[in-house]
This record gives sequence, structure tokens and C-alpha cells, in this order.
Amino acid sequence: MGLDRLWAGWRSDYVTGAAATPDAVAASEEGCVLCRLVAAADDAEALVLERTEQTITVMNLYPYGSGHLMTAPVRHVAGLDDLDDEEAVALTRAQIRAIRAIRSAYAPDGINLGANLGRAAGAGVPGHVHLHVLPRWSGDTNFVTTVAEVRVLPESLPDGYKKLQRAWPQDSGRP
Repeated sequence: MGLDRLWAGWRSDYVTGAAATPDAVAASEEGCVLCRLVAAADDAEALVLERTEQTITVMNLYPYGSGHLMTAPVRHVAGLDDLDDEEAVALTRAQIRAIRAIRSAYAPDGINLGANLGRAAGAGVPGHVHLHVLPRWSGDTNFVTTVAEVRVLPESLPDGYKKLQRAWPQDSGRP
């Protein structure tokens, strides 16, 4: 069966208008939740698992599932292509440490890595690039999200934080 297409040219004005008028607070460094986490004094309260000179790794406050982490550069930039080479390498290394901690803490069957670059791509924080790292298990499908718009999480964020903190690689930049 072929792919059907529904043309709706009248939506072009809306789509281009929405992209041109992002929420000013969310797009600014002062209103950026990731910048606030970078500046946070209490790592446990902020769910920060690791800080390095160039990166921060935090638990997602609105996770897709248990163990959902986000790695981000400390510097407020919107895209991966805005990173300098050192930041890009540091971000990749932070993701690798996050993967190791997730594997150690959760023993998942797989791991999802991803980035939503820009509001249209689903970025909740479009002005500060961040990468998602989350464990996945075979057969772990749950239609509650689809049917009822509800996520089912088998552990609390503080419990997950403690589990990941214990599993964090010792060669990290964590204070």
C-alpha cells in the first residue's frame, strides 16, 4: 500500500509563523531550565548526576521511562553544529558515561539516544541543545501512554537518582 498525502497549503502561514515566534522566555538563556540546572547549588535537588567543565548530565524531570537522562553542554547553544570541537567531544564522552551508568544500574536490553533539534522537532528546550539517553527493554510496550496520555514509571526520581549515582563511572568529572 502506498503512502497517502494530504496537502494543506493553507497551513503554511501558520507553520512559518509558529517557527518565527518562539516563546521569548524559553528561548532566552535566563529562562532556560538547563542553564538554571548548570547554576544550581544542590546537585541532588536538581537531579544532576555529573558536572564537567563543559557538560552537565541530569535526570529528566519528565521522563519517558525510568533512568531517562539528558546530557547537555554547559554553554547555552541551540544546536550540535554550534558546539566547538572540544564541547562536541566532551558531550560525546558524557553520553558514554551515561550509557555505562544506565547499563550498570538498569541492565537494559537496549538504549535510546536522541536529540530534538528545534521546537518543530519536539524540543522542550529549543534554545539549549541536549541529548537524551534512556534504557529500553524488550517487550516493554505500554499502551497507557497512547490511550490515556499517562506514563507508568516503576520507580521514583529520587530512587532512580540514587541508583544511577551509585552506578556512575568513577573516571567521570563528577565532583
